[in-house]
Amino acid sequence: MGTSDEETERLLGTLAPRTRALLPGGATTWRTRAEPAVGLGPLVLSDGPAGIRGEAWDERVTSLLLPSATALAATWDEDLVERLGGLLAAEARRKGVHVVLAPNLNLHRSPLGGRHFECFSEDPELTGRTGAALIRGIQAHGVAATAKHYVANDSETDRLTVDVRVGERALREVYLAPFETAVAAGVRLVMAAYNAVDGITMTASTLLTDPLKTEWGFDGVVVSDWGAVRDTHATARAGLDLAMPGPEGPWGETLARAVAAGEVPGAAVDDKVRRLLRLAAHCGALGPGLGLGPGPGPGPDWASASSRPGSAPPRPARTRGARALLRRAAAAGAVLLANRDVLPLDADRLGTVAVIGAHAARTRVQGGGSAGVFPPRQVSVLDGVRSALRGRARVVHVPGPRPDGPPPPLDADTATDPRTGQPGVLLRLLDADGAELYAEHRGGGRLLEPRLVPGAHTVEISARLRPRTAGRWTLGVAGFGRMSLSLDGRPLLDGDFPPDTDDPAVIHVDPPVRCATAELAVGQDALLVARRQLAPGTGRATVVSAAPPAPDTADCLDQAARAARSADAAIVVVGTTEHDESEGHDRTSLALGAAQDALVRAVAAANPRTVAVVNSGGPVELPWREEAGAVLLGWFPGQEGGAGLADVLFGRAEPGGRLPTTWPARLADAPVTRVRPTGGRLDYAEGVHVGHRGWLRRHRTPAYWFGHGLGYTTWAWEEVRVAPAVRAGDDLTVRVRVRNTGTRSGREVVQVYLARPGGAVEYPERWFAGYAAVHAGPGRTVTARVRVPARALRHWSVREHAWRTEPGRVRVLAGRSAGDLPLTTETEVVVPGAG
Repeated sequence: MGTSDEETERLLGTLAPRTRALLPGGATTWRTRAEPAVGLGPLVLSDGPAGIRGEAWDERVTSLLLPSATALAATWDEDLVERLGGLLAAEARRKGVHVVLAPNLNLHRSPLGGRHFECFSEDPELTGRTGAALIRGIQAHGVAATAKHYVANDSETDRLTVDVRVGERALREVYLAPFETAVAAGVRLVMAAYNAVDGITMTASTLLTDPLKTEWGFDGVVVSDWGAVRDTHATARAGLDLAMPGPEGPWGETLARAVAAGEVPGAAVDDKVRRLLRLAAHCGALGPGLGLGPGPGPGPDWASASSRPGSAPPRPARTRGARALLRRAAAAGAVLLANRDVLPLDADRLGTVAVIGAHAARTRVQGGGSAGVFPPRQVSVLDGVRSALRGRARVVHVPGPRPDGPPPPLDADTATDPRTGQPGVLLRLLDADGAELYAEHRGGGRLLEPRLVPGAHTVEISARLRPRTAGRWTLGVAGFGRMSLSLDGRPLLDGDFPPDTDDPAVIHVDPPVRCATAELAVGQDALLVARRQLAPGTGRATVVSAAPPAPDTADCLDQAARAARSADAAIVVVGTTEHDESEGHDRTSLALGAAQDALVRAVAAANPRTVAVVNSGGPVELPWREEAGAVLLGWFPGQEGGAGLADVLFGRAEPGGRLPTTWPARLADAPVTRVRPTGGRLDYAEGVHVGHRGWLRRHRTPAYWFGHGLGYTTWAWEEVRVAPAVRAGDDLTVRVRVRNTGTRSGREVVQVYLARPGGAVEYPERWFAGYAAVHAGPGRTVTARVRVPARALRHWSVREHAWRTEPGRVRVLAGRSAGDLPLTTETEVVVPGAG
């Protein structure tokens, strides 16, 4: 649904100048301003990309949870990603959300990036293609997608203020490239990042106009990241169209006064309002009667087909079919890194299977930070294996050593509400004298947005602990401001903890945990009470946590080895925690920790049929990778992840994934590791040599190359063919013939790379240019047609500030990864008029 340019101008003309100046400022944390006079309702925005949270951050308001973005990119399957985008759209419509803040098109520049699970890849071409597929899926149903974070927001350290210095060519060819692809796919919003690029904060950068709105023709809305607008005049004069959140901030009334005083051109504001009106029309928030009624949605027809002429609504998200799609996605993104004739496991020939590791029972299904949601269910690897082997084999679980990190939040397994006895906790809001103003039962100790009532001074979370393990427990409270923690009335912690950062992801979502210890006895209940004063500037998050005494590591390893030795096969699951991979901070190491590495080694030594499953969102070091019988990368696999991974383990599905990022054997081997600024600046000194390009330039060999992944069959690479010449500006078609030489049907991802040795400008040694997936039965031959877009043959001329294509020979390589390219040919690039 849309509105004509004439109608947009008519509506704009009916608005008073002050009203126009107010509209580009947010109304609330998640809503834009409404204007009933022109039928403009509020637009509701929500975080993605793995789920649609909506306006409430409440464990009782659940959301379907997709695999992490890295897992989606690992599918190398744009049709599947597009279907998953449709699932996000269905969830958005169910929750009255118009705008999904996804996809994240930043790159895995360094393996230490803390938010890489939310980004697709190290490569701009794969990132752009995957992001475009998700955008198409989301926007096919009247919901708008948002390409973020524009641009060079590729690490978390000092992300609000860091000044990224990046050369013009690298900026164009690498970091802007996925956003250009997103605009070509029709994305309706682009989010301006917190950081600066070459000295200019992105919300005030000329890059919002050129190339975004001029060269690329973007006619949508540029929205700020939350809290990224820090002044009025420079940002309003730039290409920014919507400042979020509201109503406080540098825009709103301040912008209205600046326009009235002639300090900000009225024409600049008019352009912002035009774009907002077009967006509202697309999302069904512009029309008679919209924005006038109660509730979070834009009107009663939001979920009906009649509200989207020509666009049937997607099926309701909460169906068995949706769960089946999420299960399929988890299998499709799983990457089989190594296999020594162990996988797939034959369920009919197994008597006992040992499933080992804390991550097996509590598989991490998503990364940390603002994009987190509360899924309606979570299928762990242990759940998936038990379901797959029910009635066939015995499954034994051994937890192994406890992962490093603070204690986890209280949940229904560890705590009960002291007032009702229900599993969970009691939340109370108290006035300044300690009198109760409001109380409710909550499911766990992680409370990010408690309902506030007039006079609320303190939030209190209390729970009755029923220890199953005696000893010295670790108890904690997370948040900022004045906090206290007591056990059976005895103070454990009391102090003032002011924020040491202004990063909203840390303040409102993932504040540090303050810990104390106390002796608990089995069978003796203990009342844990945490309080936090609700002072301005201390955020919304309050988290109460508890952990029993850590078991002896040597005993844990011995139990794991004995279980593995007595089993027909062992599955050991290791991974990161939300304190390793989360928005708001970068990683300092890729190590899983000595205890987890020792666990894999102990299990693999006890049973050669050991499968190590890696539960992480980005690269980790795997020093035992040659010792395990098989290594399967499961990523953060979403709510149905355990079921999808079990499908792979037992051969019901082929591991469909290929690495979207090169994995180092050791962090020290990676060509780019620096994520910490110096003097506020972070120099992208590697230029265009990012990811596998950097590995090739440094002549280093990683543990696993970009594009690597095994299936359950084998392939012979027989021939690659291209036309002898291609005109500059035309796509190139590469035909690659492969043969399935195994005994199972399978899928292979045929990858094409280009090289220009001896070129007139500096090129990467080779770079990824395109791919196509093929399927074939045993012994069958199939030819993949890989389209290499014309953009893959061009380079950015810094001297001319323009795209140019160099004439001459281009080497075309085809294979299964950036480091395994058995087929090579050449073509001639012809540039008309070139001498």
